[in-house]
Amino acid sequence: MKTLNYKVILNLSGVLLLLNALFMFISMFVSIYFHDALTYSFLISGSIIGVIGFSMTYFTKDSRKHISKREGYIVVFVGWLFLILSGCIPYFSAYFFLPSEDLVNNDFNFVNIFYETVSGYTATGTSIFDDPQNLPKSILFWRSTTNWIGGMGIIVLTIAILPFLGIGGRQLFMAEAPGIYTDKIHPRITETAKNLWMLYMGLTLIFSILLYFSGMNLFDATNHSMSAISTGGFSTKNNGLAFWGNNISVQYLLIILMFIGGTNFTLIYLLIKGHFKKIWQNEEFRWYVWLISLITSIIFIALFFFVLPSRYDNMVNFATIEEAFRIALFHVISIISTTAFYLEDYSSWLSVTTLVFFSLFFIGGSAGSTSGGITVIRHVLLLKNCFAEFKRILHPNGVIPVRYNGKAIPQSIVFHVMAFFVMYMFIWIASSVTFGLLNYGADMSISHILSSLTITASTLGNVGSGFGEFGPGSSFNSLTVGAKFLCCFLMVLGRLELFTILILFTPYFWKNN
Repeated sequence: MKTLNYKVILNLSGVLLLLNALFMFISMFVSIYFHDALTYSFLISGSIIGVIGFSMTYFTKDSRKHISKREGYIVVFVGWLFLILSGCIPYFSAYFFLPSEDLVNNDFNFVNIFYETVSGYTATGTSIFDDPQNLPKSILFWRSTTNWIGGMGIIVLTIAILPFLGIGGRQLFMAEAPGIYTDKIHPRITETAKNLWMLYMGLTLIFSILLYFSGMNLFDATNHSMSAISTGGFSTKNNGLAFWGNNISVQYLLIILMFIGGTNFTLIYLLIKGHFKKIWQNEEFRWYVWLISLITSIIFIALFFFVLPSRYDNMVNFATIEEAFRIALFHVISIISTTAFYLEDYSSWLSVTTLVFFSLFFIGGSAGSTSGGITVIRHVLLLKNCFAEFKRILHPNGVIPVRYNGKAIPQSIVFHVMAFFVMYMFIWIASSVTFGLLNYGADMSISHILSSLTITASTLGNVGSGFGEFGPGSSFNSLTVGAKFLCCFLMVLGRLELFTILILFTPYFWKNN
């Protein structure tokens, strides 16, 4: 094994810091516009991060073009570590600039700030703040910005605007998002990343305008557009989308945007280019649509016949049917895309709907999307391999491959998916036990066990809220310090799809050969 090129690791990490500093300066202008007390906070934060990032890139500039696959994984890990730590600085500096009365209901200590930052960049969207609505506008915008840049992945942004990375950019791209990709926009990875980010920014802008004309003010529209496209889930209101509970157009717009966020972005690109047939020919997309349709139908029936009758006397009218459909569709897409926006506390409906929603924690959106979770394509390949195994048992000498989109999938990919699924479930079970011990102690009640299972599934899948005491709209501030750090680890682990992080802890990665 060749010696690791630490200069290139520092160089590219410095580039990420420069990009982070740029977004801090954008938040500074938001502070200027709203005349809050954090203009100098973001100016100082951006300047500090910018100087550090510039120094790292300048003194290691001769190492830009040399990056191996192994160094790509290290860059992603170190880069995310730098991003999270630097992303904490605006919160810390805000502590010194904000009046004490603004901090009464929002505890700005190191652990909470670290948790909020990790939740933002991983597009998980669980908040540690008890009263986010009363935070300064610039801080709220910074929270949504961390969702936005973490949703698509700032590593992808890096290779989109730095074509000098060349072939090294491919290693970064695959380390950042090591999911299963069967479609390509362009053979050059830099061009692909540019197309993805242009599409990402364009959709954010378009839906910000549409939400504004649907009844939100421009600030709320922009923040919710950023959080929805990134499937992050941060809201500017304490009660989330329930604040606009009667605004049907806002809800349908966010349904569309969350659906897009959970869809493979290469398909969205093909849609814009007019290749309509290729979209429906994509097997994962068909499964994604049919799964949403099936689960929405189940939730619709539960709402229409069992939940809504307690609210209305006359159930037989179009308005009630539409409401049941809209609420069902909103929450199904919100959870399966791992956005976790909510219109109401869906965990209080029926036990069966809670169970159905919990199962969605383990599905996620499409590969190549901004959502987390196991992803639909992995479930499809697992099911196909199970059916293929039945045939192999009957025909032991036959060659029976797993087919996807009409093509045989290499067995190595099937093994990769199986390993990912086993590792994912093992981590969930182990972390659930660990979480319960850290947060509740050895003598746990049944409700504590259920909370441990749902919270770890939610954070590992980057879904957002759990159920019960940590259901929709609940703050995670009451968690113990150990439980908060465990959730942070799970959020990063899930965001980078396990292997990017876990491979660093294997002896094979560091072994000289």
